[in-house]
Amino acid sequence: MFRLAHLTDPHVGPLARPRLRQLLSKRATGYANWRRGRSRSHDMAVLAALVADMRAQAPDHIACTGDLCNIGLPSEWETARVFLEALGAPEAVSFVPGNHDAYVRGSLEGLLKSCAPWTSDDDGRMRAFPYLRRRGPLALIGLSSAIPTKPFVASGRLGPAQIAAAETMLRLLAREADPPARVVMIHHPPQPGGASPGRDLKDAREFTAMIGRTGAELILHGHNHIGSVGFMPGPDGAGVPVVGGPSASARPDAPGSRHHGMPARRAAYYLYVFEREGVRHAITGLQRGLNGEGVVEDFGPLALTQG
Repeated sequence: MFRLAHLTDPHVGPLARPRLRQLLSKRATGYANWRRGRSRSHDMAVLAALVADMRAQAPDHIACTGDLCNIGLPSEWETARVFLEALGAPEAVSFVPGNHDAYVRGSLEGLLKSCAPWTSDDDGRMRAFPYLRRRGPLALIGLSSAIPTKPFVASGRLGPAQIAAAETMLRLLAREADPPARVVMIHHPPQPGGASPGRDLKDAREFTAMIGRTGAELILHGHNHIGSVGFMPGPDGAGVPVVGGPSASARPDAPGSRHHGMPARRAAYYLYVFEREGVRHAITGLQRGLNGEGVVEDFGPLALTQG
């Protein structure tokens, strides 16, 4: 049995006041949005409570699917590193970046330089995507959909080279004598229609077609700040579960409809249990998050199988 925790979109704060020259870019609108309301939507006390509960569950590994930063300031890079250190050592935590981590040109490079140990692959390479990490019965494939965009745009892109490299990885893993459970990590929802125009993954169709050829056991993402479970067609006809997590720092009273039996926009993380059944891997998922009183509790199981 192997236990994997997944959290996403912590938007770690507080946000230091930028210098004037740092606001001569998309950061100006981002900082205005932070001051107008985003800072009140993301509560660091909520995040700390969630992380403390997650650590108490003693998962074997932790996956974080992006948006450590808010507007990609250099001051946020060290804050992001401190947050990852609080989650765990680099060998125990895997990170992929989000659009806020690549807010303007140069932001992503700065963040990845600071947080490189959490994105290194098994060969020791850092800041190369996709990366491959083997942990117990899992093969974790980390993708980067983070790209700088224009104001009011939060879309992502993988690019043909990254999709092709991921396809090679997934194919080779599936051909092993004792195939691992292949877990793909990405920030943007990877299926067509997974996010609204201007916030979507631009090459979602190409990614979906690739998964249709190779398959995967589980795909994790963030970005929408909503808890969701969907399925992507795999090569054997079975649906590949695609799970999106809510922001790990969302306030307990954040508005939102209910998805899959949980308050969709309320801070939560997911805990997956992998158990081998012959050549296949049985995966169960549990949601843990903050209730209306700010106490972490079980929100119930994730529906990771179709039908």
